[in-house]
Amino acid sequence: MSTTSRKQQTQKRHRRLRRHISGTAQRPRLAVFRSNNHIYAQVIDDLAQSTLCAASTLDKDLRTSLQASANSCDASIAVGELVAKRALAKGIQQVVFDRGGNIYHGRVKALADAAREAGLQF
Repeated sequence: MSTTSRKQQTQKRHRRLRRHISGTAQRPRLAVFRSNNHIYAQVIDDLAQSTLCAASTLDKDLRTSLQASANSCDASIAVGELVAKRALAKGIQQVVFDRGGNIYHGRVKALADAAREAGLQF
């Protein structure tokens, strides 16, 4: 009987999702990675294999303004707003959302909703 860890299950779901999701220059991929302590978001052009902009709870601008811990929904909302602001500054308005194998719930959903309200379309 083989046992797989939660991380391996998440990675397996992410590989399965990535078969169908790909970012282009016109519509890049908004990839979310959630660890136990932090959350990271990147806007990626898969064809050029480049990251166009990124934000995380480790950003210096964000760390000082966060009152809550970095693993809360409030922190995810701040990261979503920041990544949307940076993407809009680069002229990116539409993205494809990549939840990274995580369930669309809690911190991942909070980040997505905040990015939508800040002006990104997906």
